[in-house]
Amino acid sequence: MQLRHSSPTQDGRKVLRRAQAAGAALAAAGALVLAGLPGSAVAQTDSPSPSPTPRDAAAAAAVEQTSPAVLKAMQRDLGLTAAQAKARLVNEAEAGAAGGALRSALGRDFAGAWVTGATSATLTVATTDARDVAAIEAEGARALVVRHSLGQLDAAKAKLDRAAKSTRTADAPVWFVDVKSNAVVVKAVKGAAAHKLVKAAKVDRGLVEVQRTAERPRPFYDIVGGEAYYMGSGGRCSVGFSVTQGATQGFATAGHCGRAGTTTRGVNQQAQGTFRGSIFPGRDMAWVATNAQWTATPYVKGSGGQRVSVAGSTQSPVGGSICRSGSTTGWHCGTISQHNTSVTYPEGTINGVTRTTVCAEPGDSGGSYISGSQAQGVTSGGSGNCRSGGTTFHQPINPLLQQYQLTLKTTGGGQDPDPGDPTGTWAAGSVYAAGDTVTYNGATYRCIQPHQAQPGWEPPNTPALWEAA
Repeated sequence: MQLRHSSPTQDGRKVLRRAQAAGAALAAAGALVLAGLPGSAVAQTDSPSPSPTPRDAAAAAAVEQTSPAVLKAMQRDLGLTAAQAKARLVNEAEAGAAGGALRSALGRDFAGAWVTGATSATLTVATTDARDVAAIEAEGARALVVRHSLGQLDAAKAKLDRAAKSTRTADAPVWFVDVKSNAVVVKAVKGAAAHKLVKAAKVDRGLVEVQRTAERPRPFYDIVGGEAYYMGSGGRCSVGFSVTQGATQGFATAGHCGRAGTTTRGVNQQAQGTFRGSIFPGRDMAWVATNAQWTATPYVKGSGGQRVSVAGSTQSPVGGSICRSGSTTGWHCGTISQHNTSVTYPEGTINGVTRTTVCAEPGDSGGSYISGSQAQGVTSGGSGNCRSGGTTFHQPINPLLQQYQLTLKTTGGGQDPDPGDPTGTWAAGSVYAAGDTVTYNGATYRCIQPHQAQPGWEPPNTPALWEAA
């Protein structure tokens, strides 16, 4: 499809103790973070009614903070009833928290986690050590013993990324770590191109699975996700998510839409702003600083023009539901296939994007991907269309925020915040990846889910994001 502009193994008992301790805290607050609320948001009352169950807490956060437009689009595109859409968000939130805790607990044994099921969101956690099975099952997850750890697969993919810099990959345009098959998958139009890439990377062939495909992804140049904007020399792309940098307001979008210095006009054709930073290829990220006539808001444009709230940027797990906003095709939903994917466009290879089953068409580039109320990324490219179906890739939002030191605009405020606890290293506004450690009030915490920290999300208050280290 042509897409152009419009003009080490741990002892089993130790793992079990750690996973149970982490799980006890996370079960009660698992989904709260996905909705942008701290674990302390559910308060104890003097009512004789029973205390809220973990599922009640998850429902309050994962469902009540989710826009009706997102729920409606999930029903349409995933074939769900209203009750099933809400149940899916709840279960996925709980699964994301449990999976994050088990990743930390299993350490080098961890081989990935994913959810399955239209509404149940059954969590599967893979490990390379059979002694971890009891710890996984104690968290209510299905255990799968596999050959390769996630660390081994990520290392193999990193070799492919490096080799792609000097190897033609137009006929093997997509590769990613597939935790479900416990392999690095290379999708190729021509098998020989995939084998050439693998050979150049000097990757163990036993780690790689080659899949034939007819897809030749292209960037979605002609795209608006939310409101349209126009580049100075012509062409149209989309606003992703509102951001701030100090007192400067703007928005995140795709790097292929413009270069640093490119001017933009808004949906009303009035002067809007200038690209302050842009990376493409390699990554597909950019941000536009707007002038004083434009105000950043914590919303994206939903179905029928309804506003969809953005509460945070906690990354949704593989298998989780995700929806996209684009001016060409409107709201469409699907599921997350893989994180940390590499894809080759005619302009070069893009690394670190997320692959999804959401459809898109020219005119949707740069647009918003959102799971529940959590920002996920901006539209990069893909193949297919919204009539016959397709595959899309989005640039994750957290690396974009980190690259340009931006703060996501959220319903909780989203302005560049105070630095947080002066006696610790945790800071609101910082982007944290799984495994990062911080100190707060004299204690050390380890991040278990990628996110941008916000005021009120201090480590002691958000056990679905942080565990004691």
